[in-house]
Amino acid sequence: SYTGRFNTFDWAIYWIDAVALLLQPALFLHFALAFPEPKPWFRKRPWIFAALYFSAAGLLTYHVLVRGAGFVSPSLEVLENIDRIELAHVALLFLLAACVFEYTYRTTREPTLVQQLKWVTRGTWLAILPFTAFYVLPLFLDEPPSDWMKLSTLSLIFIPLTFGYAIVRYRLMDVDLIFRRGVAYTLATAVVAALYFGVAVTVAELFHTNLSFGTGGVVIAIIIAAVLFPPLKDWTEMQLERLFYRERFDYRQTLEEFARELASEIDLDRLLGQLLDRLSATLPAHRMAVFLAEDEEGESFRLARGLGAFPAEIQLNLSAVAKAAGNGYAFLDTGQTLDGLSGQDRAKIETLGLHYFIPCRVQNRAIGFLGLSKTREGNFLNSEDIELVQTLANYLSVALENARLYRDLENKAEQVARLKDFSENILESSSVGLVALSLEDRIESWNSSMERLTGISRSRALNQPLGSIFPSDFVAAMAARRDPVPTSSIYKFEIPRPGQPPALTNISFAPLISKDGAPIGRLLVFDDITERVQLEQQVLQTEKLTSLGLLAAGVAHEVNTPLAVISNYAQMLAKQFGPEDKRSGLVEKIVQQTFRASEIVSGLLNFSRTGTGEFDSVDLNQALKETLSLLEHQLNGQGIKVVEDLAADLPPIYGDYGKLQQVFLNLVLNARDAMPDGGTLTIRGD
Repeated sequence: SYTGRFNTFDWAIYWIDAVALLLQPALFLHFALAFPEPKPWFRKRPWIFAALYFSAAGLLTYHVLVRGAGFVSPSLEVLENIDRIELAHVALLFLLAACVFEYTYRTTREPTLVQQLKWVTRGTWLAILPFTAFYVLPLFLDEPPSDWMKLSTLSLIFIPLTFGYAIVRYRLMDVDLIFRRGVAYTLATAVVAALYFGVAVTVAELFHTNLSFGTGGVVIAIIIAAVLFPPLKDWTEMQLERLFYRERFDYRQTLEEFARELASEIDLDRLLGQLLDRLSATLPAHRMAVFLAEDEEGESFRLARGLGAFPAEIQLNLSAVAKAAGNGYAFLDTGQTLDGLSGQDRAKIETLGLHYFIPCRVQNRAIGFLGLSKTREGNFLNSEDIELVQTLANYLSVALENARLYRDLENKAEQVARLKDFSENILESSSVGLVALSLEDRIESWNSSMERLTGISRSRALNQPLGSIFPSDFVAAMAARRDPVPTSSIYKFEIPRPGQPPALTNISFAPLISKDGAPIGRLLVFDDITERVQLEQQVLQTEKLTSLGLLAAGVAHEVNTPLAVISNYAQMLAKQFGPEDKRSGLVEKIVQQTFRASEIVSGLLNFSRTGTGEFDSVDLNQALKETLSLLEHQLNGQGIKVVEDLAADLPPIYGDYGKLQQVFLNLVLNARDAMPDGGTLTIRGD
């Protein structure tokens, strides 16, 4: 309070007191209307906030006109009335602020804000009601102030006390941040002032005179102070931060540099591990987690990495949290709910012990969340910590998107590699030879079947012109089939092979087409039919033999009749000759040869007989002898001598006589074919 002497110092105290008295209630009401955010009816009309200061501006103008300029000389009674009006102005605006706090307290649903407003509202009522009832109202009714009235003003102390408790307990404001900045500004100001007065005193001592700088000196001093103050303030604040954060200071200093380096990390696991390690060393939060989006809509999020005791698998629908966070962050205290956040997800969040959710956005879409808890002591993070994490989240968004794109690229590359391997496996597993040609007829692909077919390795064939690998007639045949039709074939073309007989192949030509339909080459398919042709020849030979057997059976039936007639007449003729008659021997030979011819015919009939086969007791020696009798003429004609070494006591077997005879016939024919120049065929039975 001013003393009444009204010297320079007294006037300074007077004006400071007057401005503070008039502006304090307006500022307090302004704070009430703007905390925690502007009320709906003020949000769209920010100019209304200026109207709160009209009454204070009017009273302050009166002070300037009356006290400062002396334009008006009011009486003592008028001055006392003005003082009463100013006190009523204070009480009225404080009461309005208390009503606004009460309304906000009754309508808010956020648990932390409820606790803050409970103390702020009760403290305001507890402070302003006794002051208004026992001091302002009696004074306004012209009652002289008594000691009890003056004592009622002590109730105003409840405002700073309750606000202080809300600040410390419920982090109504960033106390530590405000403290550090306030100390930094104070110390910087003190240093500048000390330098100023130090220079003045030093100059005065040196020159033994009172130094007066004048107007120019004051201007120079102001300029020097303006230049020195920012670096001094920054240096002081840095030292306070170093003192405040201690071992975490260096981490905080390098965190933004680390954030910029995040984008270069493309491995998601390493990225999240480095992030949480650096955050845990920088921030006082004891639980941290990173959630990544599972869908394009940004609704389902899974716990990707956590620092603390977290469940192995957990998923949350954080779309409501992303909406509540907007461009900032969302804070969820114990028991707090959000519109759209299910009770199950809220219970999971409480189990995780996380309170701050900072979204990582890409193109206005949340692709992840940084979740942070309070400190171990249960305190809130200050705005500087949150701003630091939000800055980090911006870099993390880019890093996560890069990691996701890289992971998608890796998946695509793996998929392409699998498809390539699958295609190559198909080509390698194919039993036909496959050759891919470029538009210039250079060999681009050569599978293993082609290596086996031609005897030419893949390394030798690749990137070679077609004419350097295949004969000229094949190249000419391909050139002739290039233009008229896109798909064509060459049948039974002989492919030369080093050290082997030529391979007989069927070759198919087909164009290679890209996805957009443009020709990029040709595909040749080589089907080795060498063995197939041999088998076809054997089948044809078998069919000839079958037809021949059927023909022989028909002929045998026809031959049997004249043989029987010849045999009968020969036997009748033999009876007409005596034993001494030379003609009797000739007739006997005729009878023997007819019997032999009949046996041959019977063998042909047995061999050519078709059917499902009948199993019975078979004499192998007899079956073998009948087979040899059928081939006796052919074997003798090729100079092949047959040696029979059959066991006389060979027991009979259970089998199909006709099929066994066919087996023996095939074996003897194979032996005959193996001795084109003649030889000895030994048949031994044991």
